[in-house]
Amino acid sequence: MLAMKLARPGGLDLLAAAEAPIREPDPGEIRVRVRASSLNFHDYAVVTGRIPSGEGRIPMSDGAGEIEAVGDGVDGFAVGDRVISCFFPNWLDGRPELRKLVGVPGDHVDGFATEQVTAPATAFTRAPQGYSFEQAATLPCAALTAWRALMVEARIKPGDVVLTQGTGGVSIFALQLAKAAGCRVLSTSSSNQKLERLKELGADELINYREVPQWGKRALELTGGRGVDVVVEIGGAGTLPQSIEAIRIGGHISLIGVLAGMSGEVPTAKLFTKNGVVSGITVGSRAHQLEMVEALEQNRIEPVIDSTFPLAELADAFRHQESQKHFGKICISI
Repeated sequence: MLAMKLARPGGLDLLAAAEAPIREPDPGEIRVRVRASSLNFHDYAVVTGRIPSGEGRIPMSDGAGEIEAVGDGVDGFAVGDRVISCFFPNWLDGRPELRKLVGVPGDHVDGFATEQVTAPATAFTRAPQGYSFEQAATLPCAALTAWRALMVEARIKPGDVVLTQGTGGVSIFALQLAKAAGCRVLSTSSSNQKLERLKELGADELINYREVPQWGKRALELTGGRGVDVVVEIGGAGTLPQSIEAIRIGGHISLIGVLAGMSGEVPTAKLFTKNGVVSGITVGSRAHQLEMVEALEQNRIEPVIDSTFPLAELADAFRHQESQKHFGKICISI
C-alpha cells in the first residue's frame, strides 16, 4: 500500500512516498481503508522536527475511512462502517492521565498518511452520518479540541459570550459550536477579509487585532464592561494577557495553543483578581468524541474546508499551511 513517510524528522523535503505492508487485524482490532486526513499544527510540528519522532514515521493524526476487516471479539463495528480516528487512542474516558496520552498517531506511532491502518477498534469512533470522508477527517483533533474547550471544561450555556482567536480549524469549530449552543461570539483576526468570512459563519462582533492591539479592552467595551465568559486561547503567552483582560469576573480561558509564544510574562495579579480559570486543553477522550459526533449530527454543523490535496502532495499541503493563507481546514484525499 502507498504511504507517505519521513526519512527523518526535520523538514517537508524529507517526506516521500513509500510502500508499507498491510496488516490483518488481530483480536480486538479493525483494518480501515483510509480515505482522508486533515492537517493540524501538531502534524506540521512533527514533520518539521519541532516534535521529535522516529525515522520512517508515517505522519498525520487525523483519519477517516471505512472498515474493511474486523478482528475477533470486536463489538459495535462491522465491515463497511465509516469511522474516524481518536487523537488519543488510549484515552477512552475520564480525566486525562499520562498513560492515556501516549500512542498519538503520526507522532508516537505511525499515523494516517497511508491507505490502510490496522489498530484497536477502540482507537476509532463512528463518523457523523452524512459527512464526506474529508469533512469527517477534520474532526478528531480540531473539532474535538473546540468541543472539550467549550462544552466539557468551560460548560458554556445559551447567552454566554465566547471570544475566539483567528481562523484556524479549532477557532472556526469553536465559533460554530458556540453559535449552535446559543452563545454570542466575538472573533479576532488580523485580516478584515477573514473577519468578514467569520461574520458569515455567525460571529456577532469582529476585532482586527492588528488595528486594535489592546483587543482585550475592546472585548470589555463590546460587553458593556462585563467581559466575556470564555476565551478560546490559541496564541499562548503572547496573547494570554489580552485574554485575561477580556474575561469577566469568574471567566474561563481554555488554553489550547502556543502560536504566539511558548512562554512569557502573565499578569497573574489580574488573573486572580478576576477569579479567572485557565484550563490547559489537549484534544479530548474517545467518550468526548462520541458526544461531539452526536451533537454535530443534531445541529448539522458542516466543517469549513479550505482546500484538498492528494496524498502524494502532502508536502505541498503543509506549504499551504505555512503560508497562513488558508481559512478553515486543509484536507488530504487518499
